[in-house]
Amino acid sequence: MRIDSHQHFWHYSAAEYPWIGSGMERLAADQLPADLESVARPEGIVGSVAVQARQSLQESRWLLELAAAHPFIKGVVGWVDLQSPEVERQLEELAARPRFVGVRHVVQDEPDPNFLLRAAFGHGLQHLARHRLTYDLLLYPQQLPAAVTLVGRFPEQPFVLDHLAKPRIKAGELEPWGRDLAALARHDNVTCKLSGLVTEAAWRGWQRADFTPYLEFALETFGPSRLMFGSDWPVCQVAAEYAEVVGIVENCLGRLSAAEQEAIWGKTAARVYDLPI
Repeated sequence: MRIDSHQHFWHYSAAEYPWIGSGMERLAADQLPADLESVARPEGIVGSVAVQARQSLQESRWLLELAAAHPFIKGVVGWVDLQSPEVERQLEELAARPRFVGVRHVVQDEPDPNFLLRAAFGHGLQHLARHRLTYDLLLYPQQLPAAVTLVGRFPEQPFVLDHLAKPRIKAGELEPWGRDLAALARHDNVTCKLSGLVTEAAWRGWQRADFTPYLEFALETFGPSRLMFGSDWPVCQVAAEYAEVVGIVENCLGRLSAAEQEAIWGKTAARVYDLPI
């Protein structure tokens, strides 16, 4: 059982997706379930988790409509305004839908390195556990210290770290990213996605070996039972084909036991997101 724990859908609009710029023209088109399935199924992927790409309730509702129409989509990590006085109402609406499994905010775009520690944000976050929802952490390395503090404040809340916190693979940097990632991994309410790495490498010149130190460190710090595969499709396509992203992870996991590989390829995602497998 292989689950892609991290991918996106959109109807493309330059106004709605201003971050799709020069060199990313391949992304400037509709990216829909049939497009994902055409590249994922040949790699043995049997389902996915669709993750928000825009910070709007409208997009969260649309992703849930896609999930209802396409059984391949096993879960949706959407967006609600965790800082809003209306957060509980927003959560109740979305959590009533069976495929709504988590919430994410694009923290990497917040200029305040301590955004996660704002009182209003924590007030909204405290409502997630009651609805059995995860929280996906989308961070840059410099935001990891705040994340370490946050997950310690909410020990009953399940957190999922996206993209290994985007280490600077192109520059070959391991520190201080590694130190802070290890500190985060010491909190057992955090799992981590092996996702989004090709876009942090040299888009046109990466080698599989470029990713090995980061993947090995993740295995060492989190262990296979707290890791999950994610493609970050379609964003990954600026640097790699879907099969190449799968191959990078396969190359690193070959020495693991069958049970450990099964955890990373699907069982961790199914457990953490409570997917209908």
